[in-house]
Amino acid sequence: MATIEDFERLDIRVGRVLSVEPFPEGKYSTHILQIDLGAELGTKKSLARLAPNYTGPELIGRQVLCVTNFPPRQIGKHLSEVLTLGVPDAADHTVLLQPDCEVPLGVRMY
Repeated sequence: MATIEDFERLDIRVGRVLSVEPFPEGKYSTHILQIDLGAELGTKKSLARLAPNYTGPELIGRQVLCVTNFPPRQIGKHLSEVLTLGVPDAADHTVLLQPDCEVPLGVRMY
């Protein structure tokens, strides 16, 4: 069982997708996202498995949830700096997590 202290060690923040590029050479990741996480953290890169539910352009401007305190991960020639969170749909394709309404960038999930 995880404890509340285990949960509190995760730094999950709200960011806004600024840009999305396809990543066709990725084995698991399908897109490269630039995410604005507010003044404290700035803009970070995230490689994510988004196809087939997302093509990219519809994500620009959308708020998403990201784990910001995992070590960066090298994926091909790119360094993924944050983990963008999602859940699987019935077909096991990613559905991104987002707040129900607009919130300030960089706020921490609790």
